[in-house]
Amino acid sequence: MEKAHDGYSNNADQNAHFSGSENKSSKPSLLTYINENLEKPFMIIGLTGSILLIVYQSLGRYVFAKFFPNMHIPIWTEELARFLFIWATYAAIPLTIRLRNNIRVDIIYDKLPPKVQGITWIIVDLAFMLLATCILFTSLEYLEKQWLFQQYTPALRIPYYIPYSILPLAFGLMTIRLLQDIVMQFKESGIKASLIAICAFILLCLPAYVLQDTSVVSLLFGYFLILLLLGVPIAICLGLATLATIIGLDSLPILYIAQIPFTSIDSLPIMAIPFFITAGILMAAGGLSKRLLDLADYILGDLPGGIALVSIGASMFFAAISGSGPATVAAIGMITIPAMIERGYDKFFAGAVVAAAGAIGVMIPPSNPFVVYGITANQSIGNLFLGGIVPGILTGVSLMIFTYFYSKKKGWVGIEKEKSFLKFCKIFWDAKWALLVPVIVLGGIYGGIMTPTEAAAVSALYGFVAGMFIYRELTLKKLWFYLIDSASSSASIIILIAMATLFGNLMAIEDVPRTIAEAILGFSDNQITILLIINVFLLFVGTFMEALAAIVILTPVLLPIVMQLGVDPVHFGIIMVVNLAIGFITPPVGVNLFVASSITKTKISEIAYAVMPLLAIMIAVLLLITYIPALPMLLIPKG
Repeated sequence: MEKAHDGYSNNADQNAHFSGSENKSSKPSLLTYINENLEKPFMIIGLTGSILLIVYQSLGRYVFAKFFPNMHIPIWTEELARFLFIWATYAAIPLTIRLRNNIRVDIIYDKLPPKVQGITWIIVDLAFMLLATCILFTSLEYLEKQWLFQQYTPALRIPYYIPYSILPLAFGLMTIRLLQDIVMQFKESGIKASLIAICAFILLCLPAYVLQDTSVVSLLFGYFLILLLLGVPIAICLGLATLATIIGLDSLPILYIAQIPFTSIDSLPIMAIPFFITAGILMAAGGLSKRLLDLADYILGDLPGGIALVSIGASMFFAAISGSGPATVAAIGMITIPAMIERGYDKFFAGAVVAAAGAIGVMIPPSNPFVVYGITANQSIGNLFLGGIVPGILTGVSLMIFTYFYSKKKGWVGIEKEKSFLKFCKIFWDAKWALLVPVIVLGGIYGGIMTPTEAAAVSALYGFVAGMFIYRELTLKKLWFYLIDSASSSASIIILIAMATLFGNLMAIEDVPRTIAEAILGFSDNQITILLIINVFLLFVGTFMEALAAIVILTPVLLPIVMQLGVDPVHFGIIMVVNLAIGFITPPVGVNLFVASSITKTKISEIAYAVMPLLAIMIAVLLLITYIPALPMLLIPKG
């Protein structure tokens, strides 16, 4: 499946992509080198610069101020960090286009014959290029106005057209990358198939110009669903559906398209997403996950199903480092799945238990889905983090209990180890740097020392220091690839938020959420019934849509409904994230299943069958936290 997932991508595959022509020729031409590496310096400088500036700001407030009272932290550090982050994000999108690595739904695409796949890919590229060129030209017009009527940024005191210039630069480069991809696909598909694709794309565009009297819901959601099923990246589906509705109904000035891609992500909380993704990738690569596994193995490894229990326990710990489901499966599964198979476990169960445990990665804080929900719903990210702890622990313990008795029944015994207090202390001490991460991140947030974004930046820097200088498993060469991996993974999420803001703002202007809420509440106003319907709906959505995409699209629609029924917005956010976490192990778009199947070298269908009992357990936990709000809200301060 062609998609960027929740902070995880196959680093080996990515490295092969990044090295590109170097594998084919020892001396690539200058043009080839530029073509393959044009975006990467901007990505690296933007990501590392923003992390270091936020760390500097955080340390300056509490460390430098104490020991160097005369030292003043410049007020422009946060503003510059935000601008660098935006530049890094939009510089990364052309690379994701070149690698065909975007968040998309390709259930239908995967079942099509190769010739038809080629046709649909041309349609996808043309659709993407339409939005990219529209933003390119409207942003140029917007920059011209900024040039004539100059406004200055509050802290740096530079004209706004300087940071805004990333929009025409990035969307111009996107257009070039899309043209390259279209030419390549034309050559591969042939003239006849290419002409069919062009005609189909023209037909797709016609309703926006012809259906002038249609309702906003029909045009907005109609275009979104059609583009989604065609395999267009979800962010582009949202942007194009909004553009089509603006053109068709003349509801907003077209220049509106140029402003939102910048202003919607010019936000400190959003920066926590790439920072946590970077932290998770660097900590996995730097050896922290291995030390966690050694500690869990020492504690649980001699029980029935020992190594499987270790996988779940280590996943719970790693969840407090990465905030990512697939990253957790990759970091833990690469070590424990081969070990389980070697010790005689059923390989399908081995893959299934790690895939299910990996879903805890988005429940226990820090969690990227909670960050996205907090931004989308305007709720406290700190409270959401606290609310995810109990569901995460409940899920982990429940999976452990099932695994223990199932393994006992199957005769999968643990490996007895000589245990002593000194040995435990040695293993615990070796894992201390990994165990300190949740203390630093969560302690910093709830101690009022750092914001979630500052904690994320500190954890990313911590991952670099631990991997490079303490465990020495991270090298500068590897670091380059991991930072590119992190920037491209997070960029796919950030542009999704930008386009969802466009989509959501148009819905708000046209009062769509209220219309949908009235329709659902007209069916029933019983809280238990409505929550059950929403749970079933979200479980269904999770089978084909990536969690972060579902959150940014559905929160503006569903949140007003549950708030009318008296459900706390933080409680609903927890319900939503746990629901969509289950989607990580439900086919056809269960990303944890994809990672586990690639490690076990088995079919996804076989792991999906083995995961069913674990799925039932997770649904039972979901129902508990839905109908007993005191459970997930236990740790959240009252008032």
